[in-house]
Amino acid sequence: MSRKKKILFIVLGVVVLVLIVVGSIVHSRSDVTAVATAKAANEDLVATVSGTGQIKPKTYVNVGATSFGRITHLLVKEGDHVKKGDVLATVENVQPESTVSAQSAAIAASKTDVTSYIAAENTAVANVAEAKADLEQKTLDYNRAKELYQDQLIAKQDFDAKVAAYDMSVATLDQRKAAVAQAKAQTDSARGHMNQAVASQRANYDALDKTVSRAPFDGLVTNVPVREGETVVVGIQNAEGSTLMTLADMSVITAEVKVDETDIVNIALGQSADVSVDALPGKIFKGHVTEVGDQALLRTTGVATSQSTTGTEEAKDFKVVVTLDQVSDDLRPGLSCTAKITTAHKPDTLTIPIQALVERDPVAEDTLFKAHGKAATSAGPAGKPATLVQGVYLLVMDDGRRRVRFVPVNTGVTGTTDIEILSGLKSGDELVTGPYKTLRILKAGTAVKVDNSVAAVAPPSDSES
Repeated sequence: MSRKKKILFIVLGVVVLVLIVVGSIVHSRSDVTAVATAKAANEDLVATVSGTGQIKPKTYVNVGATSFGRITHLLVKEGDHVKKGDVLATVENVQPESTVSAQSAAIAASKTDVTSYIAAENTAVANVAEAKADLEQKTLDYNRAKELYQDQLIAKQDFDAKVAAYDMSVATLDQRKAAVAQAKAQTDSARGHMNQAVASQRANYDALDKTVSRAPFDGLVTNVPVREGETVVVGIQNAEGSTLMTLADMSVITAEVKVDETDIVNIALGQSADVSVDALPGKIFKGHVTEVGDQALLRTTGVATSQSTTGTEEAKDFKVVVTLDQVSDDLRPGLSCTAKITTAHKPDTLTIPIQALVERDPVAEDTLFKAHGKAATSAGPAGKPATLVQGVYLLVMDDGRRRVRFVPVNTGVTGTTDIEILSGLKSGDELVTGPYKTLRILKAGTAVKVDNSVAAVAPPSDSES
């Protein structure tokens, strides 16, 4: 045999051997499942709950009409900032002003009457003093005449004249004392009438003051449903013609959002929140939860369940109020917003991707792993129903191949994409995260190969799920 033929036979033999080896490898891997994986790792885990709603001032008031009449001056418009006490509007006040003027004149007349009665009282007091002096003189004359009469030095007629003069002086003093009491009574009566007129004037001033509307606090005018010249009435709040404007206190601004009923149990007072406003893209306003509603609201109508007359079972929300830490002039009541509330923060905690979690029967999975995934069923022992528990598929080496093993885990805080692992895994453990179609039917003991390409780890579409 020539040298060339020998070389040819050697080459052919090597080729055949290579083909046999490749075929053996392909055949041995024909039952290997491609999976996407991730490793359990210690990370900072933040759990959040989102809610949508609108910007609202913490305090706002509908400034209502307090007097019937035509609006004579409307001094503000929507968007104006006002200070406490600023005049907002005035209503015609001809009649209240006339009443005040007439009552002022009556009070002035009453004051004059009081002054005259006081003068009369002083005159009566002076008359009493005069009567007392005269009585003293008549008393001396009476006593002297009495002594002379007893000594028979004067006639009885002269003595009787002194007695009559004395009696007359006593009566005059009593009369003038009564006149003083009468004058004081007239003065008190005049003062009473004057006080009554002053009290009535306070009511008149109140009626006049109600024709002027003033700002109850510093704020922003957010709504003015009336115009100058229109007639307003005192009526039920928010009734047409009874509300002049709405004033909002923008010193404290809140985001009032609705949170799904499944998430409300995680919301608590004081939790921090990031508020984004649709009209202000790119801006984040920091805040904290200041109110958590106790009453469920129907999602379609916003009516509280306690007030609903229907028994429809539908999704419900709860009201949550987030108070912003800092105010901004860019914010306006009614702007749509989204609040992302931080419900938990776990620094340096063991986490895994949420999509890695599955529910399986651990007894059946252990049987499958021992049989390399070739058992006929995944059910538990005969006569006992399967008990599903939460766990993950962990990659392990078994019989020289990479296989998956079901490991039950206890979970804690759930983040946006990751979840806290309390027990069952350790940092660095590699586990299956997808694809979704594969993970849904994966069994313990299945031989796998890692494929973390984009197609392998992509989430399932709606039709696939």
